[in-house]
Amino acid sequence: MINIGTVQKLKMVEQKEFGVYLADPEDIGSGEKVLLPKKEVPEGFHLGSEIEVFLYLDSSDRPIATTRRPLALLGEAKTMVVKDVTKIGAFLDWGLERDLLLPYAGQTRPLKKGDKVFVAVYLDKSGRPCATQKVSHYLHSDSPYSKNDKVSGTVYRIGPKGVSVAVDDRYYGMIPARDLYEKYYEGQQVTALVERVREDGKLDLAIRRKAYKQMDDDAAVILEAMEHYGGILPFGESVSPEVIRDKFHMSKAAFKRALGHLLKEGRIVILEDRIIRTETGKGHVE
Repeated sequence: MINIGTVQKLKMVEQKEFGVYLADPEDIGSGEKVLLPKKEVPEGFHLGSEIEVFLYLDSSDRPIATTRRPLALLGEAKTMVVKDVTKIGAFLDWGLERDLLLPYAGQTRPLKKGDKVFVAVYLDKSGRPCATQKVSHYLHSDSPYSKNDKVSGTVYRIGPKGVSVAVDDRYYGMIPARDLYEKYYEGQQVTALVERVREDGKLDLAIRRKAYKQMDDDAAVILEAMEHYGGILPFGESVSPEVIRDKFHMSKAAFKRALGHLLKEGRIVILEDRIIRTETGKGHVE
């Protein structure tokens, strides 16, 4: 059987001037064949030879084979680039001669040429490969990861509960809203730690490390910001959480932990309305 949207190993059963026809070695009697265009036929290929090909539809919606692999197979999700936007939807570059249609019904935001979108591939009611940005249905909850494992993935949705991440472009993951200290965008690549594997197998993710491990990094961020301000932050430790989140991408608790660490090392002096960097370890204002 010829399965559109998949990679199959097929056998050459007929040769023509414009290419060769392939069939499923286990279903040759059905008469179902698919064309592999001449330009893709490897040298020395002959009747009875087998080849691994990807199957899709040409511009006339006829099954066709290619030796090239698309960015994503049927049921898989990947980031693709918008090549054009038309009245029926956006067309994506998925690595083949014919672009992949992302219908308006499958879009989660307005798109323009050049945008990068994270999509899954499916077959529409007519059996044609199409794309959708509504990828949750195509992600899995049986990841091999455990708590504290380092993972990477693609942001595919931003909502009130948090930032949804496709870990390895395959598994459900989420950065809870309570742990968001910077802005994210769809299609962004992120690295995180598994904070918890939920009962349903989905992953709760943490961008920041445990407090005692994160503190040194946070202190370095503060010192770098102080360099920008000429060695003096124009506010004290009572600064609002919103300012901290905006300027340092951390919580107020993390900010105060890092300040305490720097103060203990004698690298800062904290006043009511400003924080001053000192000579390292000496406790003197620079």
